[in-house]
Amino acid sequence: MHVPDGFIDAPTSAVTGVVAAGALAVSLRGARRELDERTAPLAGLVAAFIFAVQMLNFPVAAGTSGHLLGGALAAILVGPYTAVLCVSVVLLMQGVLFADGGLTALGVNITDMAIVTTVVSYAVFRGLLAVLPRKRRTVTVASFVAALVSVPAAAVAFTLIYAVGGTTDVSIGKVATAMIGVHLLIGIGEAVITALTVGAVIAVRPDLVHGARGLQQRLRLRVNGELVDAPAPTAPVAARTSRRTLWVTGLVTSLVLAGFVSFYASANPDGLEKVAHDKGIDRKAEKHATADSPLADYGVRDIADARLSGGLAGVIGVGVTIVAGSAVFWALRRRRSDDVSPVSTGI
Repeated sequence: MHVPDGFIDAPTSAVTGVVAAGALAVSLRGARRELDERTAPLAGLVAAFIFAVQMLNFPVAAGTSGHLLGGALAAILVGPYTAVLCVSVVLLMQGVLFADGGLTALGVNITDMAIVTTVVSYAVFRGLLAVLPRKRRTVTVASFVAALVSVPAAAVAFTLIYAVGGTTDVSIGKVATAMIGVHLLIGIGEAVITALTVGAVIAVRPDLVHGARGLQQRLRLRVNGELVDAPAPTAPVAARTSRRTLWVTGLVTSLVLAGFVSFYASANPDGLEKVAHDKGIDRKAEKHATADSPLADYGVRDIADARLSGGLAGVIGVGVTIVAGSAVFWALRRRRSDDVSPVSTGI
């Protein structure tokens, strides 16, 4: 759902840019409360993993493909504020290095793919946890539903933005029907990937999953005829693998997906590209500002072998994303440490 330059007019793009900037500012403050020495490395890895999986377009209908958006996955793993930053880092790397998603449309893409997906999915996720049994399996089920809902929600958001600032005269009703229809199908793929990933991390390190914090249901005891909460257990949750092992496994998985598996991804246009072509939205699409980038279109210039070119581009993308993301999250983590230092607390 990467919106290219030319789809949305300049005033609307500017407004979404302001919205995106405001949301990022709020997220930077909120992420300082979500990140600690255990989760800061995971956040950078989540950004790299989202970048890698977004290269794996999967077929969803005749002549159409889809890929992970990642807002729900990031929100459940590392928290909603950090999730907005994770997806935004991915979008920035894709736009600047790979000419994927317009630079003038960066505000549109962050608003649609980072903010809307995160806010909607996390609201659905928390709502489900509030009414379902508080078990690990519940987190996986809630992850599936939240991710499923987030994708058509992003399609609705794009349709509304296009209704305000679209550069072509097309029927908004037809655009909405087409966008929501195809992205409902894409949402199924998003839901499967999100649930499998969340379930895998919970299986080995439930203590690192933001959405699973405080999951254990308190034992209730009857005292003098009244039910009261039993004291919380003091023993930490048993971890089946170390943080370093989890991080290395996630990084290797991301590199394999981007560097090898991506070659076998569907070559069909994604949901937005298909709808844009069918409905005439792309008539005023503009050439990307970084179309001459050495990594444009997820290939390395001057390497003729398509498999090698795409694989190297994917590996470079994962590397750059994890470095950029980790730098942001470690800086926020250090800022949090400064905020709660003995000097700042008056101890």
